[in-house]
Amino acid sequence: MGNILTSLLNSTGALQVYDRVFNVIQNNITNANTPGYAKQDQALVSMAFNPSEQMWGGLQAGPTISARNEYIEQDVRTQQQQLGDAQQRASDLGQVQPLFDPTSTNGIAGSINSFFNSFSQLAVNPNDQVARQSVIESANQVAQSFQTTSIGLGQVSHNAENQTRNAVTTINQLTAQITSLNQQYRSNSSANQDAGLDAQMHAALESLSSIANFSVIKTSDGATNVYLGGQTPLVIGETQFTLTSDFSSPQTVIRDSQMNDVTSQINSGSLGALIQEKNTTLPGYLAQLNTLAQNFADQVNGQLSQGVDKNGSAPLTNLFSYNQPSDAAFSISVSDISPDQIAAATAAAPGGNGNAIAVSQLANAPAVNGFTFTQAYGDLSAQIGRDVSSAQQDQTQSQDLVTQAQQQRQTQSGVSLDEEAAKMLQFQQAYQAVGKLVGVLNELTQTVINMIPQ
Repeated sequence: MGNILTSLLNSTGALQVYDRVFNVIQNNITNANTPGYAKQDQALVSMAFNPSEQMWGGLQAGPTISARNEYIEQDVRTQQQQLGDAQQRASDLGQVQPLFDPTSTNGIAGSINSFFNSFSQLAVNPNDQVARQSVIESANQVAQSFQTTSIGLGQVSHNAENQTRNAVTTINQLTAQITSLNQQYRSNSSANQDAGLDAQMHAALESLSSIANFSVIKTSDGATNVYLGGQTPLVIGETQFTLTSDFSSPQTVIRDSQMNDVTSQINSGSLGALIQEKNTTLPGYLAQLNTLAQNFADQVNGQLSQGVDKNGSAPLTNLFSYNQPSDAAFSISVSDISPDQIAAATAAAPGGNGNAIAVSQLANAPAVNGFTFTQAYGDLSAQIGRDVSSAQQDQTQSQDLVTQAQQQRQTQSGVSLDEEAAKMLQFQQAYQAVGKLVGVLNELTQTVINMIPQ
C-alpha cells in the first residue's frame, strides 16, 4: 500500500511540474514578439530515490532559466550606439549638402561666376548704364547666395540643438524607467525570475544605446547600474541622475546632475553625433564659408578702390560690406552704391575699362589659400560630399552589424515557435502518460481499500 501511495504522490507531483512547464511554454509563445524578451526554460529536477533513507524519488520544478546571453546583449548595444551615430550624421549632413551644390546657377559658385562675367561685360562698354546696373545686381546675387547658405547652416545647427534637447529628455525618461524597474527588483526577491521585468529592462537599455554610450553593472540584488561613458552615473540602484543640455555658449554642453560638464564622455549614439556636428563639423563648414565671403568682399573692394568712377573720382563707397570676419557670409551685403560709382576705369585712363578688366581677372586669381574663389567653394562642397558619403557608408555598415548581432541574439535567446510547439507536444505526451498512471494507481488504491475487511 505504501509503495502505491508513494507512486501516486510522485505522479501527481509530476503533473504539477508539467503544469509549470506548460505555463513557461505559453509565456514564451505569447511574448515571442515582445521587445527585450528572452525565451525561458523550466528546469526539471529528479529527486533521489533511496527508500532506506526515506527518499522516494519523483520530479520537482527547478528555477526558471533565461536563455539570455549578456555578452551578446552588450554586443547589440555597442552596434546600436554606432548605428545611432551614423544615422544622425547621415541625416543631418544630408541637409547640408544641398546648400553647397556646385552646379546650381543660383548658388555661390554660379553667382560668383555671373558677378565676374558682369564686369567682363562692363569692360566692353564701361560707360553703359545698363552694364553698370547689372554689376550691382550681380553683386546682390552673390551676397544673397552667401547669406542663404549661412542661414541654411544656422538652421541645421538650430535643428541639432532641438534634437539634442529631445535626446537628453529621452535619456532621462529611459533612466527613470530603469530606476523604477530597479525598485521592483529590490522590493521583491522573486523578481529575478520575472521574465517581463527582464524584458522591460533590456528593451530600455537597447533604446538608450542608440542615443549615447554607457556601461552597465548588474548588482547581486538584480538591479542595473548605468554609467554614461563608463564614468558618470545615470542610475545607481533606486537613484536616478538626470542630464541637462546647455546652449548658453556657441558650444553644446551636456551637464550631469551636479552641473558638471560631461560632454567629452559622449562619443557615440545619436547624441554623440549631434554634439560633434554642433561643436565641430558645422562650425568648420561655416568658418570656411566666412573665409570665402571675407576674401571675396575684401579683394573685390580692394581692386575697385584702385580705380575711378564714371566721373573720374576715386570711389568713396565699397561695393561690399560685412560686420566682422566671423560672420562675413551671413552679414555680407551690397552698399547703397549708384551705377555711376562703379570704378570701372583706372586713374591713368578715366572713362576707360582698365579696372573693370582687373576685377574680372580676379575670377582666375589664387585668392583663397592658393585657390580661386570657385575652386575654394568647390573644395568645401567636395569636403561636405565626402562627409555625407562617409556617414552613409557608416550607416550601411553599422546597420549590417546590428542585424548580424540581433540575429545572433535571436539564435541564442529568441523564441522559436517551432521549438516551443515541439516542447509542448513532448510534455503533453508525458502529461497524458502520467495521467494514465495516476488513473491506474487510483484504481489500485481503491481496490486495496476494498480488500480491507470492514
